[in-house]
Amino acid sequence: MMKTNKTFCVSLIASAIALSSFNTMAAAEEDGINIGGAVRVNYSYKDYSESSKDKAGDLTFDMASLRFDGKLGNWGLKSDYRFTSSTNYIKYGYGYYDLSPEWELQFGINQVPFGNIGYISNSYWFGLPYYLGFEDDYDVGVKATFQKNGWHTDMAFYKNAEYAASENKQYAADLYTGTINGTEYNNEETNQINLRQAYTMEHQGGSTTFGASVEAGQIYNSKTGNNGDRYAIAAHLDSKFNGWNLQLQAMQYEYDAADSMDENKIAISVVSWQYEIASKGQVYNVNLSKTIPTEWGSVKFYNDFGLMTPDVADKTYDDSMQNVLGAAISAGPTYTHIDFIMGKNMTFSTANNDHIGLPEVGDDWDKRFNISMAYYF
Repeated sequence: MMKTNKTFCVSLIASAIALSSFNTMAAAEEDGINIGGAVRVNYSYKDYSESSKDKAGDLTFDMASLRFDGKLGNWGLKSDYRFTSSTNYIKYGYGYYDLSPEWELQFGINQVPFGNIGYISNSYWFGLPYYLGFEDDYDVGVKATFQKNGWHTDMAFYKNAEYAASENKQYAADLYTGTINGTEYNNEETNQINLRQAYTMEHQGGSTTFGASVEAGQIYNSKTGNNGDRYAIAAHLDSKFNGWNLQLQAMQYEYDAADSMDENKIAISVVSWQYEIASKGQVYNVNLSKTIPTEWGSVKFYNDFGLMTPDVADKTYDDSMQNVLGAAISAGPTYTHIDFIMGKNMTFSTANNDHIGLPEVGDDWDKRFNISMAYYF
């Protein structure tokens, strides 16, 4: 097992503050804290892999998770720890306090408020912003959330990522320290602020949420001791009408690292892997889905499209694209994603382009088929 990271300990200490409130009342209130989790297996077929084609794909154990969720009075606790065949990691772990019916304060490893509330995707594969560090990201810090009369405000400060920058096992994408393709990176995320404002308008047949997000922070160079900076801004829309759901998002980001060997790119790590991305660019997402209720649950059909356009000095850098056509089936305690993924110059979904926004190798759309089957308890 890998050495426990200090930031993980910080989150556990913070969570313990909330948990201590439960210890005195556990016998009196049986439902004060709930324990649950999930087990997930995954089938993958890669059209660009000869071994995958020869075997007609691979069926593997994906993940098991253990979740704690509880509340006593105004104090609460939420955590999710995950185990895979090769590693284990925390997704989130934080305590929270309800200051009022409208305000909640979270402290620990919590979700970074940026972009569409929830996800800018419908699939198991996530949207393109996830692989850049801007979807379903979690860091160590403090967040205040306000909700009233359709308004939703998030304000947060994050000291650093949930693991050290030299780690790559984390659930969410963060800056990476290490060497990739001969380029040395010594970057760490630190001192980050986030602000997201959204408004939900109810209408006949559903609702529409309009929002905007801002993120800014520093990039610490652990080799030279100097700081660079980074920022991202986004506008987003999430509209629901009679089972249909339209998600739109446009964002711009820039990583300006200090003392960089190549200012056009930077390193990212996630789910036990690391890769390079263009240090500046724009990202556009268009997602459309339709949910159909059934006697036993529901089926959601969707198409998620993402485009990243690099905006760096090196003009040989190319666009990256990802399209996911799929269906999500909910039945009792099970949830299944069936996805057909097409990628172009995109990490994780192409054969020869393990990056985002860098010069493309070839000029093809690569294809893969993925089924994720989860059981929740």
